[in-house]
Amino acid sequence: MGALSTMLKHPDDIYPLLKLKIASRQIEKQIPADPHWAFCYTMLQKVSRSFALVIQQLGTELRNAVCIFYLVLRALDTVEDDTSIATDVKVPILLAFHRHIYDPEWHFACGTNNYKVLMDEFHHVSTAFLELGKGYQEAIEDITERMGAGMAKFILKEVEAIDDYDEYCHYVAGLVGLGLSKLFHAAGKEDLASDSLSNSMGLFLQKTNIIRDYLEDINEIPKSRMFWPRQIWSKYVNKLEDLKYEENSEKAVQCLNDMVTNALIHMEDCLKYMAALRDPAIFKFCAIPQIMAIGTLALCYNNIEVFRGVVKMRRGLTAKVIDRTKSIDDVYGAFFDFASIIKSKVDKNDPHATKTLSRVEAVQKLCRDSGALSKRKSYIINNEQNSTLIVALFIILAIIYAYLSASPRI
Repeated sequence: MGALSTMLKHPDDIYPLLKLKIASRQIEKQIPADPHWAFCYTMLQKVSRSFALVIQQLGTELRNAVCIFYLVLRALDTVEDDTSIATDVKVPILLAFHRHIYDPEWHFACGTNNYKVLMDEFHHVSTAFLELGKGYQEAIEDITERMGAGMAKFILKEVEAIDDYDEYCHYVAGLVGLGLSKLFHAAGKEDLASDSLSNSMGLFLQKTNIIRDYLEDINEIPKSRMFWPRQIWSKYVNKLEDLKYEENSEKAVQCLNDMVTNALIHMEDCLKYMAALRDPAIFKFCAIPQIMAIGTLALCYNNIEVFRGVVKMRRGLTAKVIDRTKSIDDVYGAFFDFASIIKSKVDKNDPHATKTLSRVEAVQKLCRDSGALSKRKSYIINNEQNSTLIVALFIILAIIYAYLSASPRI
């Protein structure tokens, strides 16, 4: 009933959701025959269904490289995330991981569920990696080495200052942005983007995830994972875990808004990076996660539910983003709409209201100055004009589906 109620509230989600469902089934039918590539693409769907969808925008050669790049870094991340691994075991693995990807015999038991399967059968990923072109291999090795070293550094170091926070996010996500820019260049599809813009693409996504995942990370067993910088949270509470307690709700929301405002600083760089992309497939691959990020920040801003449970965009809106993001004009429109939502939620009594508004209004101006806003239909702000017709159509489709399901088979 929950899903039906949501669709009736947002009837224009229905068509994009159906398209997304069909696309998901098509991906399952297109799994390669080779055992190692079959494992990689099947595993990609299991560890990140959304990424498995987005990656389909790319041509085969680049898609294979990005798939392996993602799985290698996901495996590296699994080692870092496993709090049950002793530090003296974990650090050497992180530092040597870039060499392990060349060894089809190597594997390391850690992680849970699908991540455990990925680690246990990592030889499939290594085998596929060795089939990539040399340019792709070198780019993946370089980023894996640098990321492993950065992760090892922060195993032994707390995220204290905002500079530490930016450095940590650079290692675990900014480098992904640099690596993808290298892969796009190696494929001959794009000019090599600047490191600073590539880094911002990664930081915007990573900071969004760190904000959204506060409760999951703080409740991690056997040991909490703490990525919010002390320089920010210590202004509001004595211990980071105190933010989840109801008596600290007001301070928690202020801290949350401080964190979101920090993430917003990367928006303009992200728009500059995406505006420079030439290849339509690469553009869509890059743009969809960035729109999802600003959409998630708009949901999280001033929202105490971040400290109570899971806050994420509804599936129908995600389907719309995937379906309708085709050009930089669409991105400008989405960023403007979500920035407007954040602006509408700013409490003038919030300690960082002025800074938040400044960053939001700067990106709104950039979007307005692009000239794109008059050319598109907003898919973020509800358009109720055709709601009755869409609901009626949905009911008719449901009746037809029920009739066909009940009809005897011949």
